[in-house]
Amino acid sequence: MRIRSKVALVGGIPIAIAAMIAVVAWLLLDQAETARRSAVLASAATRDLAEVALARDDYIRVQAKDRESRAGRFTIFVERARGRLEALAEPARAANRSEAVDEAKRALDAYGREMDELRAVTQRNDHLVQEMNARAAALISLTDTARARQHASNADIVTSITEGDRRLRMARDIVDLAQELRAATLESRLETVPGPAGPIATGRARTALADLTELLRNADRAEEAAELAGLAARASAEESGVPALTEWVERLIKVTSTDQRAMHEEISQLLTYSVQAAETEQATQNIAITTLKLGRRTVEALATRDVETVSAILAESGELASTVAALPISPLIQTEMIEAIDQWRQRLTTTRDGLQEQNRILARMDATARLMTSSADALNDSFARNADAIDRFVRTVLILGTVLGLLVGILTALAVARSITRPLQRLRDQMRELAANPSGGLIAESVRRDELGSMARAANFFVTELGRRERDLIAAKERADAALVELQAAQTSLIQAEKLASLGQLVAGVAHEINTPVGIALTTSTALDGEVRKLKEGADTGRLFRSDLTRAVDRLTEGSRLLFANLHRAAELVHSFKQVAADQASGERRSFEMHEWLKEVLTSLSPVLRKAGHRVVIECPEGLVLDSYPGSLAQVVTNLITNARDHAYPDGRNGTMTIRVTEPRKGWIRIDFADDGVGIEPEHVGKVFDPFYTTGRDRGRTGLGLHIVHNIVTATLQGQIQITSRPGQGARFVIDFPAETAAEPMRQSA
Repeated sequence: MRIRSKVALVGGIPIAIAAMIAVVAWLLLDQAETARRSAVLASAATRDLAEVALARDDYIRVQAKDRESRAGRFTIFVERARGRLEALAEPARAANRSEAVDEAKRALDAYGREMDELRAVTQRNDHLVQEMNARAAALISLTDTARARQHASNADIVTSITEGDRRLRMARDIVDLAQELRAATLESRLETVPGPAGPIATGRARTALADLTELLRNADRAEEAAELAGLAARASAEESGVPALTEWVERLIKVTSTDQRAMHEEISQLLTYSVQAAETEQATQNIAITTLKLGRRTVEALATRDVETVSAILAESGELASTVAALPISPLIQTEMIEAIDQWRQRLTTTRDGLQEQNRILARMDATARLMTSSADALNDSFARNADAIDRFVRTVLILGTVLGLLVGILTALAVARSITRPLQRLRDQMRELAANPSGGLIAESVRRDELGSMARAANFFVTELGRRERDLIAAKERADAALVELQAAQTSLIQAEKLASLGQLVAGVAHEINTPVGIALTTSTALDGEVRKLKEGADTGRLFRSDLTRAVDRLTEGSRLLFANLHRAAELVHSFKQVAADQASGERRSFEMHEWLKEVLTSLSPVLRKAGHRVVIECPEGLVLDSYPGSLAQVVTNLITNARDHAYPDGRNGTMTIRVTEPRKGWIRIDFADDGVGIEPEHVGKVFDPFYTTGRDRGRTGLGLHIVHNIVTATLQGQIQITSRPGQGARFVIDFPAETAAEPMRQSA
C-alpha cells in the first residue's frame, strides 16, 4: 500500500468518527440553542418586568410636570414585557410551563390597571397641591400687604411722636424763659434803679425778655410775642406797667404748662400705639414665615407620602388661623387671610386622603410586582436549568466521541507509522553512507514502488547530478578567477589613468597660473630695457636733463616693483604647485595646516573653475593642523569638485560649491562638501560609490571618481564618507577622518 493511502486511512477514521459526532452534536446543539434562546428571552422578560416596577417608582418620585413623560415610559416597558411574555408562550408550551407564563401576564395586566388608578389619584393630588401652593402664595401676599400697611402706620406714628416731642421741648423752654423773666422782674423791683427804665433795665431781665420773644416767634406765636413786647415797653416806660407784665407772664406760664401736660399724655399714647404696631408687624411677618415653613414641610411630606406628618401640619395650620384672627389688622385683609388658610387646609385634608389611597394602591402594586417577578424568576430558572442540562449532555457526548476518535486514530496511526518509519530509517542510513562515499554505489531502496522508492531514485539522481555539477562548478570557478585577475588589472589601469588625469589638470593649472605673472614680468623687463637704453644714450651724448633722469628713475622704480611682485607671485605658485604635485605623486604622510593647504589645492584648480564659471567657498578655521596624507586628501577634494562640475551643473550652469571644515569631536576632522546643483535621483544615490557606475557614460565618464574617493577616505584616511541628496537641491558629502592618521594606511581595495 502506498504511503498516501496509509495516511488517508489514518486521517479518514478520525474524520468519520468526528463527522458522526458532529451530526449528533448538531442535533443536540439545536435543542441547546432553543433552550438558550428561551433562557435569554426569560431573562429579558424578567429584566423588563423589573424595569416596569422601576418606571412606577420613577413616576412617583419626579415632579408633577414630568409625570406624563414617565407614564409614557411605563407604558413602553409594559408593552415590551408583554411582548417578551407572548414570545415565551410557544417555548413554555413545549416545556410544560404555560401556566407560569399566563400567571406572569395576568400579574402584568393587573399591575397596569393599578398603575392607571395610581395615575388618576396622583393627578388629583398634584392638582390639589397646585391649588394649595396658590393659596399659600395668596396668604403670603396678604401678609406682605398687611405688614406693609402696618409699617406705613408705624412710620406715621413715629412722625407724630417726633413732632410732639419738638412741641413739648419748645413748651418747656417757653415755661423756663417765662419763669426766668418773672424772677428777673421781681428781682429788679426790689432794687433801686434810677432813671426812667424801671425794672426792665437790668441785664438779666432784658436777656430773658429777648429770648422769650424770639422763642414765641419760632413757635408760631407771633401775636403773643408782639403782646409781650408791648407790655415790656410799657413796663420800661412807667412803673404801673410792671404788674401787667408780671400778670401776663404768669398767665403764659399756666397756659403753656397745661399744654405741656397734654402733650406728655399724647406722646405717651403714641408710644403705646407704636409698640403695639411693631408687635403686630412682627406677628404678621411670623405668619408669613410659618406659612413658608408649613409649605416646605408639606412638600417634603407629600414627596415621601407621610400621612402622619400631613395630619400634624393640618393641626398646626388650625393654630395659624387662630393667630391671624387675633391680629389687630385690616378686617378685609384678615378675612382674606383666614379664608386662604381654610381653603389651604381643606385641600390638604383632601390631599391627605389621596395620599392614603395612593399608599394603598402602591401596596397592592408591590404585591402584584412580587408575584410578577416571582413568576418571571421561576420561568428564568426553569429555562436556565433546561439549557444547562442540555449543555452538559452535549459536552458529555462530545468528550466521549472525542476520546473514542482519539483512541482509534492513535492505534491506526501507530500501525501506519510503523510501516513507514522502518523503511525510512533504512533509507536514511543508506543516504548517509552515500553522502560519506558518493562513489560507493546507489541506494538499494530504489526498487520499491511506493513514495520511498521514488525518494531513493531521486537521491540517486541527485548524487549523480551533484557530481556532474561539481565538476562544472570547478571549471567555472577557474574561468571566473582568470576574469577577476584581468578585471583587477583593468581597474588598476583605470585608477592610474584617473590619477594621471588629475595630475594633468594640475599641470594645466600650473601653466595657466604661472603664464600671467611671467608675461607681466617679461613685458615689464622689456619696458625697463627701453628706459635703460634711453638713459644710456642721454648720458653718452651729454644731453641728459634732470627731468629725463627723474622720469627714468620713476619708471625704473615702478618697473622693478612690478617685476618683483609678479616674479614673487610666480615663485609662490610654483611652490604651491610643487607641493601639491609632490603630495599627489609621493603619497607621503606629513603635518600641514588645513586652511593654507585648501587654498593651495583650489589654486591648482582655479583654471578649471574659472573656465566653468563656478565659485568655491572655503569655511575653515585657521591654525587647524593635521598629520595625515595631503596627496590623498587633495585627490579626494579634486575628485569631489570635478564630479560636481561634470554632473551637478548641466547645460553650462554656474554654481557655488562650499567646503566647510569642522571638528565634530576631539581628534577628528569633518569635511562637509556641498553644491547647489541639480542633485541626484533617489535610485542613483546608493550606487554613486560603486566602481564604473556613472550616468555620464555618453560623455566619456569612467565612473571611478567617487569610487576612488570612497577608497581613499575609508582606507588611506581611515575615515568614513556619507552622501545625502535630493533632486533639485544639490548633493552633500560628509567626510569624517582622524586628524592624526595611523602610520600604515589600510590597503585600498581595487
